[in-house]
Amino acid sequence: MATIAFKNEAFTDFSLPENKQAFEAALAQVRGDFGKHWDLLIAGERVTSDNKITSIDPADPNTVIGTVGKASKEQAKQAIDSAHEYFTNEWRFVDGHARARILFRAAAMLRTRKHEFSATMVYEESKNWAEADGDTAEAIDFLEFYAREMMRLDREQEVVDYPGDENNLYYIPLGVGVVIPPWNFPLAIMAGMTTATLVTGNACVLKPASTSPVVAAKFVDLLLDAGMPAKAITFCPGSGGEVGDTLVDHPKTRFIAFTGSKEVGLRIHERAAKVNDGQMWIKRTILEMGGKDGMVVDETADLDYAADQAVVAAYGFQGQKCSACSRVIAVDAIYDELVDKIVERVKKLNVDHPSKNPNLGAVIDAAAHGNIMQYIERAKADGNEIMCGGKAIEGGYFVEPTVFKNVKDTDTIAQEEIFGPVLACIRATDFEDALRIFNGTEFGLTGGLISNIRERLERARREFMVGNLYLNRKITGALVGVQPFGGFNMSGTDSKAGGQDYLGLFMQGKSVTEKF
Repeated sequence: MATIAFKNEAFTDFSLPENKQAFEAALAQVRGDFGKHWDLLIAGERVTSDNKITSIDPADPNTVIGTVGKASKEQAKQAIDSAHEYFTNEWRFVDGHARARILFRAAAMLRTRKHEFSATMVYEESKNWAEADGDTAEAIDFLEFYAREMMRLDREQEVVDYPGDENNLYYIPLGVGVVIPPWNFPLAIMAGMTTATLVTGNACVLKPASTSPVVAAKFVDLLLDAGMPAKAITFCPGSGGEVGDTLVDHPKTRFIAFTGSKEVGLRIHERAAKVNDGQMWIKRTILEMGGKDGMVVDETADLDYAADQAVVAAYGFQGQKCSACSRVIAVDAIYDELVDKIVERVKKLNVDHPSKNPNLGAVIDAAAHGNIMQYIERAKADGNEIMCGGKAIEGGYFVEPTVFKNVKDTDTIAQEEIFGPVLACIRATDFEDALRIFNGTEFGLTGGLISNIRERLERARREFMVGNLYLNRKITGALVGVQPFGGFNMSGTDSKAGGQDYLGLFMQGKSVTEKF
């Protein structure tokens, strides 16, 4: 497999009748499995727990998707201890190529069950068909890409020759990795972080998001079916305050890979910096956090195209992407016309249960729904002009796609991550002012510029402070291997998931010299 060049997994064309029928069959299959339970997986054995986490359909909160065991603090400690023992005695000595082949096998199996996993996310995360299909395709990409990367790294690294010595540099695994993925890409990011940990020879303790545990449980089952040793991966759902803190604080935890909010990421970083009794290393954190992503549009842009790109980037998956366009920054000369075009398009978006494949489904849960509505009310109180949307829709955790006009760059909705279908349109006097506004947040994840002036595009390359910059296109949809993903400042440690640097974060270099 490694001799075959990596190629991104194709997205499903749902305009073809056979693909539509196949997906509808998968939706029915998943509905038939509603209510299934998954126990913890610790030390290679299924373990029951006193409590459970219930996953519900955000678009129909009375529907239970499934349940998983909820680990206790003691079970979390056992998870780290057992993972450390298996890593120390067995897993780190397994050939890197052999570990990579497990990922190739898992990718092949996931490809055959692609619609099943996507349909699970339609119900559990309220993704429409295309968003769910893209999530599954990205998971397959991570498996294929990281397997090849491990094969590339699983050899002596090049060093300078020196007379009389044999000099070698190897990359070796770190130890036990705690993986805490987000709910918004519950298969792709979870699979990427989990398999990056495992393929590099580390033992993985996976604590999935409590709002998306079923798709994670299914993926763990798939890894086991693909030949992953049961003791290499631990399935340990639980609360952040109890189980999460216990996993992060444990002295045998070697690193924490986290994707989520800035607040939780900083908490993990702070706790990981403390050396606990019996700890023999400095813990490493691999953090992907939030964004307040902006798209700048200048007076030379095709405004119809710019409006199309902004709407896709702002409202895909209800704006629940760390890369979502939550700010449109337009120069004064075209501001009003562009906002009108955006509003015209947003008003045509439909909101419904994602099984019906609308533009937007529900937001993830009641807490997110309440938080988004509070931001909308705060924006109104700040004097921002609401152009469309702004209301809750009954039947589930639905929020109308919302556009605010005449937002000042210092207003709350221009600075804080809302993580919902809310777009702030900000007026800039000219390109210089737009650049200032663009860089005027604490985040630095994604952003873009739509312009036909080469000098401005080149300035954006140099001066727009984001980890992923998109010129003359939407600012979402990074592809594995094509656009390595990760941001600056309070957006995280710029880990560049899906790039050639990423697996190095899960390993350490060992230099060996022998004199003859």
